[in-house]
Amino acid sequence: MDYGQLFTNVLNEMLGPTAIAYALAAIGLNIHFGLTGLINMGQAGFMLLGAYGFAVATVQGAPLWLAFLVAITAAVIFALLLGLPTLKLRGDYLAIVTIAAAEIVRMVGRSTALTDVTGGSEGITGNAFKGTFQDASPFPDDRWALGPITLSTNTSNSWWLRVVGWTVVLLACLLVWRLVRSPWGRVLKGIREDEDAVRALGKNVYGYKLQALVLGGVFGALGGIVFVLASSVQADSLGRPVTFNTWTILLLGGAATVFGPVLGALLFWGALVFVRGFLRGVVPPDVLSVQQIEQIGWILVGLTLMMLIIFRPQGILGDKKELAINAH
Repeated sequence: MDYGQLFTNVLNEMLGPTAIAYALAAIGLNIHFGLTGLINMGQAGFMLLGAYGFAVATVQGAPLWLAFLVAITAAVIFALLLGLPTLKLRGDYLAIVTIAAAEIVRMVGRSTALTDVTGGSEGITGNAFKGTFQDASPFPDDRWALGPITLSTNTSNSWWLRVVGWTVVLLACLLVWRLVRSPWGRVLKGIREDEDAVRALGKNVYGYKLQALVLGGVFGALGGIVFVLASSVQADSLGRPVTFNTWTILLLGGAATVFGPVLGALLFWGALVFVRGFLRGVVPPDVLSVQQIEQIGWILVGLTLMMLIIFRPQGILGDKKELAINAH
């Protein structure tokens, strides 16, 4: 077994676009749940809308900045449509509504009635919408090596995408850090702990919840853009499992923390790639096929989520005194 290659694969995945996309989605979910206490089970819907908004706008000839704006606007509108009638719900009821809303987005995206716009079940190929982003790169077309990782500078899974993606993640963390220490962030924490007490102080709890839903949804949309810039837009690639993975990442790193979602994304994808690569290297193919090893990897993800909720709900960086997952 080539442990050097395994290490390279793990490092490459930890720093790759998928980890970036999930880190952004988890940062948004952290605003929903970690700061405000909203149990949003439909973060994949925001990611999918961001992906479709960016891709469709680009295909229609929009410049790069306008495509990003369309994606963010789609997430904002979805948050408003979702939040206005539902944010008075609590706990499990809100979770049911949000996961249903995300499924509606996915089914609409793959509908044959919108094939001319969304590509239906076939989706939108990457070559149709990646050109403007790649053309914005200041790097020459080349292949660069950084440590054990060698990548092209400007294609799909490139250094350019990683530089932009991790820059957005750092800016998102900085924004969350500032918000947590602002009066607005303190109100959100108060809503998470006891919204009736916050309401008694004269605060518009409903309005604050809606603002948090919108802001977290925007980060989810940005994650969706990064996700599809490394591949293509496929409705089924951003379904229910994506939301569950995002929850695992958030709980692993620590909800209600600034860097918890980022740490969770790094550890999640690094561990998943390591387990798959290790099993492929030590288990003969006649014992476990590649498909079975993939399934075992996801089984371990589910077991990890269960153990986190049972034994350490605050995550690696979280504070158990500040946040308990069963508080709602």
